[in-house]
Amino acid sequence: MAARTKTAKDRPSYRCTECGWQAAKWLGRCPECQAWGTIDEYGTPAVRTTAPGRVTTSALPIGEVDGRQATARSTGVPELDRVLGGGLVPGAVVLVAGEPGVGKSTLLLDVAAKAASDEHRTLYITGEESASQVRLRADRIKAIDDHLYLAAETDLAAVLGHLDAVKPSLLIVDSVQTVASPEIDGAPGGMSQVREVAGALIRASKERGMATLLVGHVTKDGAIAGPRLLEHLVDVVLSFEGDRHARLRLVRGVKNRYGTTDEVGCFELHDEGITGLTDPSGLFLTRRAEPVPGTCLTVTLEGRRPLVAEVQALTVDTQIPTPRRTTSGLETSRVQMMLAVLEQRGRISAIGKRDIYTATVGGVKLTEPAADLAIALALASAASDTPLPKNLVAIGEVGLAGEVRRVTGVQRRLAEAHRLGFTHALVPGDPGKIPAGMKVLEVADMGDALRVLPRSRRREAPRDEEERR
Repeated sequence: MAARTKTAKDRPSYRCTECGWQAAKWLGRCPECQAWGTIDEYGTPAVRTTAPGRVTTSALPIGEVDGRQATARSTGVPELDRVLGGGLVPGAVVLVAGEPGVGKSTLLLDVAAKAASDEHRTLYITGEESASQVRLRADRIKAIDDHLYLAAETDLAAVLGHLDAVKPSLLIVDSVQTVASPEIDGAPGGMSQVREVAGALIRASKERGMATLLVGHVTKDGAIAGPRLLEHLVDVVLSFEGDRHARLRLVRGVKNRYGTTDEVGCFELHDEGITGLTDPSGLFLTRRAEPVPGTCLTVTLEGRRPLVAEVQALTVDTQIPTPRRTTSGLETSRVQMMLAVLEQRGRISAIGKRDIYTATVGGVKLTEPAADLAIALALASAASDTPLPKNLVAIGEVGLAGEVRRVTGVQRRLAEAHRLGFTHALVPGDPGKIPAGMKVLEVADMGDALRVLPRSRRREAPRDEEERR
């Protein structure tokens, strides 16, 4: 008897769990989103039609919808409220992602204690630590409150049971990758498990009007672990950044349905916990009585917040054929570009034959082009062993032709520098309104900028010596 031939209805189908791309055969890599290991087999869905059903709530004109239910409530941490857009909205789901050890659990435990009150209970679910371990951290950072409830659970059904028992106004889950549903196959943290757990918690949050904070893991590339669908489902995505060897921590909004994404919260991590910094510029400066060669100050914008930062450079003679180029807190490519501009446009050719070390103070990372002028002046000051004038800040992008280009937010940068006591500034042309009592020098190219270095102590470049001969 001849074997029955499989029809299209009997043949299995395959679908990417990351982007939903479908195929007739299994592939190791999805051709649509280029993700590896996301193609799973699923049954061919039967063709169904959905009949109209009973609506849960009647549609209203948008002007008649009560917007008071979406009023934000403060978390008790002003710097976090700044990033969230005023606080936590009832029913909102916030995903907080960051590298291990950056301080996510410490910050959220502090938020849990400060947000708890008689009318608003807080439930903290820990899946990575025991309840006693979290209690020790709470004692250390003084995050003890009678209305803060703590449970160590990794089962989704148990978490939902705690919601019925406690009835919290704020739920914190640390982390979403450690919670699993027994009805879904796969290990905790897998694509299907993260999707199911997040979906169940989001539904519970919307139904109860409960704000939810989910802690998310990140991959080695810095992206949020799990399916991309997770970022689409939540209302707010926050990125927790910072070098574990530095005190500064930044909370940056990546997605926010209730506010802007150009706000940044600054925190300081110390032995007693984590505290917000309303004026973080002091972490990035070194106060000296007299200026030192190789240092220059600039004003960077983190979101809409101006921060005064210090760039340091050091050049030393070397005996090796290929001089060293070491950077910390700065992009190596930007430093290399400034070296090329100084050598070609600034006539400082001797700098290319020396070891060069550049860094920032306080662990801040300067990536925007507005710090180019400060980097170039710090390198030129170090090469000539000549300090820049005291109380000077430099703001501007430097092009390969040596021109100094305009950058955004010059007025805000100058106002922040003036508030901290700086009296002189180098800026591109047309800076706008200048703070009263501040002397601003407009520079068009690197030649104009290098004139702030005293000529009496400036080292002559070999190229200039050959021209005089």
